[in-house]
Amino acid sequence: MTAIAIVLPAEAPAAKRLPGYLPVWAFILAEMLLFAMLFASYAFARVDNVEMFNLHQQTLDRNAGAINTLLLVTGSWFVVLAVQAARRDDSRAASRRIGLGFLCGTGFLAIKVFEYASKFGEGIFFSTNTFYRFYFSLTFFHFMHVILGMVVLAILWVKTRQAAYGSHDVHGLESGAAYWHMVDLLWIVLFPLVYVMR
Repeated sequence: MTAIAIVLPAEAPAAKRLPGYLPVWAFILAEMLLFAMLFASYAFARVDNVEMFNLHQQTLDRNAGAINTLLLVTGSWFVVLAVQAARRDDSRAASRRIGLGFLCGTGFLAIKVFEYASKFGEGIFFSTNTFYRFYFSLTFFHFMHVILGMVVLAILWVKTRQAAYGSHDVHGLESGAAYWHMVDLLWIVLFPLVYVMR
């Protein structure tokens, strides 16, 4: 009898996939496009009023802006660690790190509220001049995105505590993380553009 050798094909490497859900990425790209248009509007307005923009830019609290940058970058780092923990089926570590990311967002909001209160106390409002119109518009629009990001993190924290995410499925967690990273990235552009660049 002749033995027939059966050759099995080598297992194909796992195909790379986009983390999270495609509709979330479409939403993120739309939001980034909207912010890009706002940033471009700011840049064009600045070209027409360089001296006025430079003068009023000096009234902003760069230290507060820098601390807020550090808070959002740190929050994003915690969220990355949460996704990694979930992939290892460590729900407890994942939920704890999401909670730390949420606390970083809370710190960001507290500092922004303090900044806004300081400006209002000085009699500076949205209608004061073109620079402050852009300052309040851009930072408040971002502020609202941070709040939405924190709502997302709160939902992810609850679901992670329920062990909804793990090596079997992390798509929802990855989608929420992607949104939070977008919020972080937008501030990394907004902070130097509005607070620092002359």
